[in-house]
Amino acid sequence: MAGLYAKYVLPRIVAFACGNGSLDPLRARVCTGLGGRVLELGFGSGSNVAHYPAATTEVVAIEPSDTAWRLSDGVRASSGTRIVRGSPDGQDLAEPDGSFDDALSTFTLCTIPDAAAALAEVRRVLKPGGALHFLEHGLAPDEKVQRFQRRVEPIQKALAGGCHLTRSTAQMIRDAGFEITELDTFYFPGAPRFESAYSLGVATRSR
Repeated sequence: MAGLYAKYVLPRIVAFACGNGSLDPLRARVCTGLGGRVLELGFGSGSNVAHYPAATTEVVAIEPSDTAWRLSDGVRASSGTRIVRGSPDGQDLAEPDGSFDDALSTFTLCTIPDAAAALAEVRRVLKPGGALHFLEHGLAPDEKVQRFQRRVEPIQKALAGGCHLTRSTAQMIRDAGFEITELDTFYFPGAPRFESAYSLGVATRSR
């Protein structure tokens, strides 16, 4: 039953939650400045597709879920950007070194099992000077909220496919050898603080 839930049900729940129109302004912000050949880590059902800039010539989508990929059929078909499916595992990319101009990750680093490995792979496949654009939720800035996050994280992980609440997005990105050049941290209005501590920014592969 757990396998069926993860394979068929959870991708639809994620598509519904992440397809919330209230997130569109944030998706537009995080996609601003993308260009050339872009790696999207955790493509999901294609919630970012409508926000790809015209300068984006191709997106290689890293998405392990066949269900999520099928759910994106319509948005991919109507997009003016070429979108192809890439490696099934963001922690072990088959794509060559330095083969992407930019990368994009939205609401992915919370769930991917080994986020450090995935970020190392993203850094490897980026060209020198290439940028990682990110919009993630994670560890809250307030200790009171952090304490609650630690208490409910096991439940969150069980219900949401391994989604962590206590990962520090900025720290993970810095630890992977990126230089963060833009960073905005905030609570998303109207959502519980334990799950809406967002980090939106840009980090570059400097060498």
